[in-house]
Amino acid sequence: MNLALGIDTGGTYTDAVLLNRETGTVQAGNKALTTRHDLSIGIEQAVSTVLDSSEQISSDHIALVGLSTTLATNAIVEGQGAPVCLLLIGYNPELIRHYGFERELVTPDIVYIPGGHNGDGDELSPLDESALEKAVRDRQNKVEAFAVSAYFSVRNPAHELRAKALIEQWTKSSSSGTSTPVTCGHELTTRLDAIRRATTTALNARLIPLLHELILTVRRILEARNIAAPLMIVKGDGSLVSADWAAQRPVETILSGPAASVVGAWHLAGKKDVWVVDVGGTTSDIAVLRNGRPRLNPEGAHVGGWRTMIETADVHTVGLGGDSHVRIENGELAIGPRRVIPLSLLAHEHPEILRTLQRHLADPPDLAGQFLLHQGRTSTSRSSADQNLLAHLEPGPQSLPDLAETMPYGLLDLRQLRDLEAHRLVLRAGFTPTDALHALGRFTRWNAEAARLGARLLADPLGLSPEEFCERVIVGVSRKLTSELVHKVLIDEGCTLEHIAHTTPFLSRATDAEPDSDLECRLSLRHPLVAVGAPVQAYLPQTARYLNTELVVPEHADIANAIGAVAGGVVQSLKALIRPVQDKKPYRLHLPDGVLNFAGLEEAVTHAQQIVPQLLHTLARQAGANGVDVRMDRNDHTAPVKAGWGDEIFIETELIFTAVGRPGLAS
Repeated sequence: MNLALGIDTGGTYTDAVLLNRETGTVQAGNKALTTRHDLSIGIEQAVSTVLDSSEQISSDHIALVGLSTTLATNAIVEGQGAPVCLLLIGYNPELIRHYGFERELVTPDIVYIPGGHNGDGDELSPLDESALEKAVRDRQNKVEAFAVSAYFSVRNPAHELRAKALIEQWTKSSSSGTSTPVTCGHELTTRLDAIRRATTTALNARLIPLLHELILTVRRILEARNIAAPLMIVKGDGSLVSADWAAQRPVETILSGPAASVVGAWHLAGKKDVWVVDVGGTTSDIAVLRNGRPRLNPEGAHVGGWRTMIETADVHTVGLGGDSHVRIENGELAIGPRRVIPLSLLAHEHPEILRTLQRHLADPPDLAGQFLLHQGRTSTSRSSADQNLLAHLEPGPQSLPDLAETMPYGLLDLRQLRDLEAHRLVLRAGFTPTDALHALGRFTRWNAEAARLGARLLADPLGLSPEEFCERVIVGVSRKLTSELVHKVLIDEGCTLEHIAHTTPFLSRATDAEPDSDLECRLSLRHPLVAVGAPVQAYLPQTARYLNTELVVPEHADIANAIGAVAGGVVQSLKALIRPVQDKKPYRLHLPDGVLNFAGLEEAVTHAQQIVPQLLHTLARQAGANGVDVRMDRNDHTAPVKAGWGDEIFIETELIFTAVGRPGLAS
């Protein structure tokens, strides 16, 4: 067999799949709960189950392992990462401080080094190597990575390349033979915007140790199973790169999980032009496929308040999933965006909570049916009140009403609980759409009795039966998915948020929220809807009916992310820019490793065609590709001359080289 092992670590579940690379069929798949405090536990459980699913499957059959992960995204959102130093070459410190740009630069450890280039790629001043050495020596063994961003390095990377070589030389350990990791801005983007490039570079440097640790963990799991296949990581654009490549550029794995779901949906559905909705436990992701490839966000990913320059799949994420908190607010049903542990899952692991739910039904207190669970993590920096509350939770989950009785100010102390939740020291449990499905008998993985009790607690105040309430929850999820999908389409077509707000009354009529109105509206989505995630069959059929479009729920839709972790290819790009300069040879070619001048435009283009594909082949092989094919797209930019009729002036020529290859397999 020629099998690929795909692994996806999501916010709620960790999925694993064995995919036959010759036929594209799924040999085995499994889901395990993601163990956020130690991702290796969930990964090992999922992987072990699929590998042990058949005696005919041997570790020798696995030729490729792919991993999609939320690690980079979550780390940025939660402010995690290693201590790094950002070296800004040729930047103006007074200007940056005057406009408050330093708060956008991720790390407080910033050093300004003389040097840098101008927009034509000409050196403004020499690189101050003595200042660079002092900054590096002062931080020896104090930081885990260096980030280097030089002014206009995308037009001439000479100072970044020189700084990187020197830092690696100065920090190389004689005992280990390794040096401190260094990230250069021009390696991550070719776009202008010095501040965002510096932000992206610093984020990448801060993530290197974290992703390196995850890769080592996965490799230990694979080695324990005697799997020697290459390990690939999913980038945010859905393509694959080798683990060693990703370890140096972890910021490129932002939105890796959503990108993998889009690729997995394409593989399973076999359609090139579709809308993809991936319903997870914590969030739902909406993206579009055109000609079999996810549309990319040209503005770069915005994650955790940071504006990066990393191109990722253009994914719209909404806080709505199977684990979204369902509650009653001001007499109305509310769903999400907070994620909680479903009551059915909590009772599956802690059956004793059934007695508490029954007690709440007899005399419903405020916040009935909600629980708090210790995460198993400790924090000595917390207050004595926090420590006491955490100790109270150590024996097992406690209901919020019971906890309130132990707190000095009862439910007025909820801010303390929210703070502990924000720092991931405790988790909240409550009723969710997953519980609604359990109560209706449409999903039976965990404890259905707890789900039914939770449904009664919420249904009684509304005068509904538990079944009616649960149906209302399912419809609520379908309507919200419809609304988010419509908003995504409108935003992609250039509508402003103000314009979209005016569509709300029509959208509510299209989803039958206003059945007594004389105005009836119908929506029609022109391309099919592919639904992946578990269990999408409960929510998306109604969404497809609202949008009058075809719904495709492919087989193995529940593990599409893991399939996407091995179904993609390796894609690498390089850009060469040709711009006019005041010189005897007036056409300057900006290459990834420097600049050259030419007498004619076509001479510069020809040189780029000779040099860049060779560089790109090397990059693609380093990223883990075999059978590399390179193509070039040329964009000539000119402007009309006012004085002459039909005359034009040359602005620039952009040459985009793209290499596409298949992942290299184990022999």
